[in-house]
Amino acid sequence: MKKNTHPLYINAKVECACGNTFETYSVVGDYKVDICNECHPFYTGKVKVSRVAGRVEKFNKKYGINQ
Repeated sequence: MKKNTHPLYINAKVECACGNTFETYSVVGDYKVDICNECHPFYTGKVKVSRVAGRVEKFNKKYGINQ
């Protein structure tokens, strides 16, 4: 490989919003994430259902239009 063409990988500490931390390598350094494998619904098996009404339903509800 050519010298001085690849970025330097350094130890990085990743912090999740849930409080979980782990170490990996990165060219950026330490950083924070919103979701990780400890709190993601796919890995935990806990599904958070949030139903968001579509634009038409929201409009009808706002102006009291019944269909």
